[in-house]
Amino acid sequence: MEMVIAFLARVALLGLILRACWWVSDAPLSNAASLTFVIGGVLLVFPSVWLGRKILDQRATASRAVWTTTFVHFGLGFFLAVPIVRAVGTHRDWPGPELPIPPGIGLTLVIITGAACLLTVVNLALKGFGAPFFIVLSRKLAADWLYARTRNPMALAGLAFFVSLGIWFRSALFVLWTLLLLSPALLVFLKVYEERELEIRFGASYLEYKSRTPMLFPRRQRG
Repeated sequence: MEMVIAFLARVALLGLILRACWWVSDAPLSNAASLTFVIGGVLLVFPSVWLGRKILDQRATASRAVWTTTFVHFGLGFFLAVPIVRAVGTHRDWPGPELPIPPGIGLTLVIITGAACLLTVVNLALKGFGAPFFIVLSRKLAADWLYARTRNPMALAGLAFFVSLGIWFRSALFVLWTLLLLSPALLVFLKVYEERELEIRFGASYLEYKSRTPMLFPRRQRG
């Protein structure tokens, strides 16, 4: 019963995120308001992660981790999805030089990295019995296929996808926003919160997997 309630809560929270993204995608906001969403929203990830970790450590049980993660993922989804949607929708209005890269190259990179994102979703579904964000938390530790070379192939593919979007847009500022703001926010979440949450839910098996698999950039496992 608790799992059903948790799932319904995640679906409801996901609906709120999608509604916010729909609104912000074409809202007639001033440049200052857009900047607040694009930069300020991502900055809110950092205190959200810190608070989530504090709550998680107060009572480190698997049941507590599931509920805490549901709401931390909601905050992460809101504070990342809304700025991303606004950034993609308003990138043409951003100042800065254009990248001297043909759009065809950027589009090719978008297709490749987008396909990589889809592969990580399939990998997580088949090997971890989970879904992206907090729709369904993984019920098994995903450690095979793409996850055998990096603990966070979805994050790596996602960040590569947004860099590729910036190249396709020929926007140096979009690429810098991805590298200097979006990437640190996501990596802090992974390192500070998600690793601890996975330790609580999967215990020794995750610690062993963590010891032999790199956090982000792929390589062969140790041992």
